[in-house]
Parts: sequence; C-alpha cells; structure tokens
Amino acid sequence: MTLPSLRERRRTAATQEILDAAERQVAAHGPVALSLRAVARDLQMTVQALYHYFPSRDALITALVTKAYDDLADAVQAAVDSAADDAADDAQLPRLVVAAEGYRGWATAHPERFQLLYGTPLRDYAAPADGPTTRASRRMSAIFERELFAGFTTEQLAAAEGPELSSPLHTYLEQLPHFGQGHLPPPATALFLSAWGHLHGLVTLEVFGHTAFLGGHQDELFRMAIRNLLQDIRRRVPADVTPG
Repeated sequence: MTLPSLRERRRTAATQEILDAAERQVAAHGPVALSLRAVARDLQMTVQALYHYFPSRDALITALVTKAYDDLADAVQAAVDSAADDAADDAQLPRLVVAAEGYRGWATAHPERFQLLYGTPLRDYAAPADGPTTRASRRMSAIFERELFAGFTTEQLAAAEGPELSSPLHTYLEQLPHFGQGHLPPPATALFLSAWGHLHGLVTLEVFGHTAFLGGHQDELFRMAIRNLLQDIRRRVPADVTPG
C-alpha cells in the first residue's frame, strides 16, 4: 500500500484544523454565524489561503454537515455495540432504545452541531444532491432501520398493520431507496417514518429547550416513550404469515 505523500499529509492535517476551527465557531456562535473570514482569523491564515482547501462557504458547510452526521452515526453505533457487549445481562434494554439514547446523548451534548443538521436551514445553502451529506445521513437511517425491524422477515413486514395506504403513496414508498438490510415493504416504511418522526421530535424538543420543565425526569420519560414506540410497532407486525 502506497503511503500518502508529505504534501498530502499536510493537506489532510490542515483540512482537519479548518474543520475543527469551524466547529468551534458553530459551537460558540451557532450555525448561522459561520464565517470563512472568522475561521481564517482563528487559524491565523488568510481567507485566500483557506480557499485552497474549501473553495466556498458551501463547501465548508457540506464538510461540516457530513462530519456531524458521521459523528452522530458513530455515537449511535457505539451505543448499539456497547449493548451487544452487555448481551449477557438479562435486564438489558432493547437495542433500538439504546440506539435512540445514543442519538439523544450526542444531540444534547452537541446542540449547535445538531442544529446545523436539523435546525433552521442556512440561508443560501443547499446540500449537493445525493452528495456526501446524503450518504452520511443514510448510514444512520440504516442503523435505526436494522434495530427497529431486527428479526422480522420481509413477509412479516409487508403484512404490518397500520392505516391503509393510498395507491399513490404505496407506489411512492415502494420505489424509495432503502439503506438497511434488504427491501423494506411500504407498510414497514410507513411505520419506520412514523417512528423516526416520533423519536426525532422528542430529541429536537429537548435540544431546543422545550422539555426543560421536566427537570431530572427527562431521561426516564424519553426511555419510556421509546419503549412504548417499539412495543407498539412490534404489535403491528404479525408473528406468523401464512404463504398466500
């Protein structure tokens, strides 16, 4: 294997320094305050020199968003892996609950970076279509899809209970790309999107300070909500499907 050249290693190190400085700025002042000039000033370099690494503000934002998604997915996967290591414990939490708590833990520890992903869209910025930000977000989607539907067959998921889907919606969900293991039938996709909205909504409310009135009970109530969500979805998936 050919090792990176000295020039390549220096470029990689400089790129990481720029990303670190940009993350510090986001953490201190919020995503909307992100400025190439401020990042350059923090690193004692000129804006023109910074352009050699990120040719535009959009390029820097794309790199920051991609890294945030990757770090969030890493936190969720690490939580799930930790649960697997504790599998001998009879009282272990369902892995989906552990994944959800990993998601919540990262979001509350990094509220500004979470807002970069899910807060008010940055003015004049649009992520590249099917680019690195999309690919990074799909990785996390795959983790939750896997943990939500682990142990079910495609036939079971296709027979999942729920509101009847209109023909146009069924067709649309059938054509959506999936990033977990295997094909996800439309009824299961609808359940997944509903579950994701519930989980993400709870975390977003907390990150933006709307559940502070719960005080020290937020942990318990979040865990209870995700347990209930998981139980409800599993009740909707039949245990046996008779071949038709």
